[in-house]
Amino acid sequence: MTATTDGNAGGPVPLAPAAGTGRRHRATVPHDLEEAAARATERATTHLLALQAPDGWWKGDLETNVTMDAEDLLLRQFLGRLDPGTAAAAARHIRAGQHEDGAWPTFYGGPGDLSATVEAYVALRLAGDPPDAPHMARAAAWARTRGGIAGCRVFTRIWLALFGWWRWEDLPELPPELIYLPRWFPLNIYDFGCWARQTIVPLTVVSAKRPVRPAPFPLDELHTDPADPAPPRPLAPLTGWDGLFQRLDKALRVYHRFAPRGLRRAAMNSAARWIVERQENDGCWGGIQPPAVYSVIALHLLGYDLDHPVMRAGLESLDRFAVWTDGPDGPVRMVEACQSPVWDTCLATVALADAGLPADHPALVKAVDWMLDEEITRPGDWAVRRPGLPPGGWAFEFHNDNYPDIDDTAEVILALRRVRHPDPARVGGAAARGARWTLGMQSRNGAWGAFDADNTSALPNKLPFCDFGEVVDPPSADVTAHVVEMLAHEGLAADPRTRRGVDWLLAAQEPHGAWFGRWGVNHVYGTGSVLPALTAAGLPPSHPAIRRAVAWLGTVQNEDGGWGEDLRSYADPAWAGRGTSTASQTAWALIALLAAGERESEPVRRGVAWLAGTQREDGSWDEPYFTGTGFPWDFSINYHLYRQVFPLTALGRYVHGEPSPGGSP
Repeated sequence: MTATTDGNAGGPVPLAPAAGTGRRHRATVPHDLEEAAARATERATTHLLALQAPDGWWKGDLETNVTMDAEDLLLRQFLGRLDPGTAAAAARHIRAGQHEDGAWPTFYGGPGDLSATVEAYVALRLAGDPPDAPHMARAAAWARTRGGIAGCRVFTRIWLALFGWWRWEDLPELPPELIYLPRWFPLNIYDFGCWARQTIVPLTVVSAKRPVRPAPFPLDELHTDPADPAPPRPLAPLTGWDGLFQRLDKALRVYHRFAPRGLRRAAMNSAARWIVERQENDGCWGGIQPPAVYSVIALHLLGYDLDHPVMRAGLESLDRFAVWTDGPDGPVRMVEACQSPVWDTCLATVALADAGLPADHPALVKAVDWMLDEEITRPGDWAVRRPGLPPGGWAFEFHNDNYPDIDDTAEVILALRRVRHPDPARVGGAAARGARWTLGMQSRNGAWGAFDADNTSALPNKLPFCDFGEVVDPPSADVTAHVVEMLAHEGLAADPRTRRGVDWLLAAQEPHGAWFGRWGVNHVYGTGSVLPALTAAGLPPSHPAIRRAVAWLGTVQNEDGGWGEDLRSYADPAWAGRGTSTASQTAWALIALLAAGERESEPVRRGVAWLAGTQREDGSWDEPYFTGTGFPWDFSINYHLYRQVFPLTALGRYVHGEPSPGGSP
C-alpha cells in the first residue's frame, strides 16, 4: 500500500487498495512459523504482565482527538481556573497534532475536521499563541475555506457562545422542560443513548441560562464574513423530518421568550437533581468526560460554587482524565475522553489465558479479584425499560454504577471463566448474575445494544441539536456476538434467547460476507467478533455464513500478510476491509479465521507471520492508527492496549488452540 497527501488533510492518508493488494510487497512465511509464533507469544505475555497495576487491573491510554483538550481549557477559562502550566502543557499536545495545511483531524492520518480545527485554534489562543503565528494563520485560513465558525457543529458553537463568540439565538433550542416528558412520549430523555442523555440534561440548563463570559480576545479571523457571521439557513421542506424539526425549533425559540418562570425554574431544578443523583462516587458522571464537563457548567450556573462538595468532586474527577508525559519542550498533557480499566482488564485476562498462562497464575487471580470488586449490584438508568430485572454486570470504567454495559459484562464473564480462582462460588455467583442481567437486556428483535434495551427510536438523530455522532443505542453485531459467545460458554447455547441472537446475527451479515462493527473499526472488527460467537454457539465451520466471511477476509488481506481497515469505511463502503495493516485488526481477522477452523490456511499463516515479524523487541506492537469507535466516523479511539491484548489472543489461539465452550478451568 502506498501513501499520499490528502489536500483536505495535509497529512499521510492510506489509499484504498484493490482487493488482494496491500503494503508494498507480499510477505513470505518463515519455515519455522510455529517457533516464531511461540516466541512472539512468550515475549508479548511478558510485556503484558509487566503492565498490570498492583491492584490487578490493566489500563491503556485512551486517545481520541484534540477537542477533549480544547474543551478542557475552555471549561477552565469559563470557571476562572485556567492556569498557565496546564494551558502550556495542553498546547504542546494540541500543536503536535496539526497537519501541514493548518487543520486538525479526528483520527491519525484522517482528513482535517472543521470543528476540531476551530476548537484547537481557540485553545491555542487561550494558551497564548498569537493569531499571526504561522501555524495559527494556516489554521484560520483553512477554517475559513470550510465555512468558518458558522460551519461548525452545534457543540463547538455552544462552547463559543459561552464567551460571546457566537450568539445563543443562533443555536438550536434545548428546553429544560424536556425532563418532564413521560417515558412513553417521543423524545423523552430515555429515548437517547446513555452518553447523549447524560450530556443533554445538563445542556438544557445551559441552553436556558445562556451564559456569556467576557471573551479574552475576538475571533473575527475564523469567520468567513465577520460582518455577517451567522447567515440564515434555508428551511427544509415540510415533507421531511428536517423541515418538521426546523419548524419545531422555531416554535421553541418563541417559547424561550415566554416560558413561565416558575415552570422553567422547576424544570432546571429537576434537571439539577437528576444530575446530582447520577454523580459517581469518584465525582464523575458516567465515567466519561463530556457529560462531566457539561454537568459542572450546569450546576455552576444554578448556584453551586466551586467549593461545593459536588463541584469539588467533579472537578477533581476531570483532573484524573489527564495523561501527563515529558516532551522535548516541557510537560505534555493529553485529556482522555474516558478510561477503560474494566474492558482492558477482561481482555488482558483472556489474552493471557489464551497465551498459555496457568489458570491459577497469581496475575490472573489478582485480575479476577479486582473484576469481582467492580461488579455492579444496584439498578441504574437501564431499569427504566427493565424495571423488574435484578442488577448485575460490569461497566467500562473505574466508577460508573449507573451505566453498566452489556459488552463489558459479556467479556468479563468470559474472562472470569478462564481463571481457576480460590473462591469459585464467588466467581460463579457473579457470572450467573451477570448472565441473568444480560439476558434480561435483550431487545425485542433478539439482539443486544451496549447500554439499554430497545433504545431504537429514530427521532433523536433528527433533532437540529444532534448533528454529531450517534445519540441512540440500537443493537449491534459486535455486542450481540460477544453476548452469544458468553452465553454459549455458560452452557446456554441451546437457550431460545441465545438462538434468537444467533438468528439476528445471521440476518445481519453484509452481502460481501462481513459484519458491521459498531464499536471497533469496522467490518474486520465485526467479523472478528461474530465468527467466534457462531462457532461457540454450535454452527459448524462449513455453515454458509461462516464460509462467506472466511472468503471475504481472504479477499481483503493485505499483501504484507496483515489486515487493516480505515475509518473511512464508515462513510464510504469502498473502504470496507481496506487500510494499512495494524496489529489489532490483523488479530481480529486471525481470531475469526481460527474460530472457523482455518488454522492451516495460507491467510492464517501469513497473518501470524505478520504479527511475529512486526513485534518489537520489548514484546509490544506499534499502532498509531485508530481502531476503536465511539461514534462511527464522527468520534474515533486509539485504545493503546488493543495493540497488545488482541495480537496476544490471536497468537495464543494459534499456538495453543481455541477455547472450548463450557471449558472452565
